[in-house]
Amino acid sequence: MASILVLGAGIGGMSAAYELRELLGKDHAITVVGDGPLFSFTPSNPWVAVGWRKPADVQLDVASHLQRKDIGFDPTGAERVLPAENRLLLRDGRSLAYDYLVIATGPRLAFDEVPGLGPEAGFTQSVCTTPHAAKAWDAYQAFLGDPGPVVVGAAAGASCFGPAYEFAMILDSDLRKRKLRDRVPMTYVTPEPYIGHMGLGGVGDSKGLMEAEFRQRHIKWVTNAKIAAVRDGEIEAVEMDEDGQPKKTHLLPFKYSMVLPAFTGVDAVRQAEGLGNPRGFVLIDKHQRHPSFRNIFSIGVCVAIPPVEPTPVPTGAPKTGFMIESMVSAVAGNIRADIEGKPAGAVPTWNAICLADMGDTGIAFVALPQIPPRNVTWAKAGKWVHLAKIAFEKYFLMKIRSGNTEPVYEKYVLKLLGVLRTR
Repeated sequence: MASILVLGAGIGGMSAAYELRELLGKDHAITVVGDGPLFSFTPSNPWVAVGWRKPADVQLDVASHLQRKDIGFDPTGAERVLPAENRLLLRDGRSLAYDYLVIATGPRLAFDEVPGLGPEAGFTQSVCTTPHAAKAWDAYQAFLGDPGPVVVGAAAGASCFGPAYEFAMILDSDLRKRKLRDRVPMTYVTPEPYIGHMGLGGVGDSKGLMEAEFRQRHIKWVTNAKIAAVRDGEIEAVEMDEDGQPKKTHLLPFKYSMVLPAFTGVDAVRQAEGLGNPRGFVLIDKHQRHPSFRNIFSIGVCVAIPPVEPTPVPTGAPKTGFMIESMVSAVAGNIRADIEGKPAGAVPTWNAICLADMGDTGIAFVALPQIPPRNVTWAKAGKWVHLAKIAFEKYFLMKIRSGNTEPVYEKYVLKLLGVLRTR
């Protein structure tokens, strides 16, 4: 009997645990190690931050749902991965041995890389976690009583720009509904070389679509920007030229700001020699398997993916929920193959599909595969995207409750988007 640990109880970790149980049956032990007792559907966090969702709407108890599938759960959190010993050290001093380890931790949020950034020790809000989004909602309610300038964006090294774009648009939509938009100048600040780059080198006419939306909504922007510091009520952003040299310093006043930080690997991985790259992201081969520690696999935001293209200010490549589904299927299939003494054969598609909600409409981005050259590059706007994002939320929360392993979006959403033909 093999013992399999899944480190992380988010979108990737929960999906991996369920799919492993489906493929392996009851003959092998599966345990999920989470950081606390709750699963959070993080794509809904921008809605939480403006009060369109409550935290309880997008969070579920992990243990009770995993138990139904005979999957163990430990909420203690990991202190360090010990790959040479096939052990995971927990924060309470205990350790768990494993035959296979699936790392699905998500990122460490590197607010500390910019002075004054972040909701804990800084002056900006975040939608990266549901508790952060709840705190952003508290700050937003105070802001509504005394509105003023807003700055939304991302710091250098960020690798998931969708939530920042979403939050800017959702905030605009909510303020218009409240008849306060005319009192709120908005600026979007980003390390991307142009609006709609998304860390993907653009997707279809994403540049034209996003610029048109920003102009329609009276949102100004600063690109190629490195946030140097955040002070109470002011962001200092240095705009770089094409050679990465300082071009202009922008002092952006704000009464409310949400800025995504750079991502790194979590401490439990960063401290394990040979497991990750210099930023702490887990090294993987085409089978989602570590090239040196052959019983370790990784999925989701925590994997090391090189930037799609060099940019004057560092940007990372995003890992969308749809892409993660294909990673999960590959990892589960390759672990089963290894247990059966067969070579790994499953390779994820790495298709990037992003549904960016804008409050009353949205834009869908499709890049197949994510890294160029691509077979399909596609972007379209419409109110149907907003509805599709709501449907994805309901689908995935149902999946966590039921333990359903069918990768619905990987198989069918491309057909619904008109990207693939139905047989």
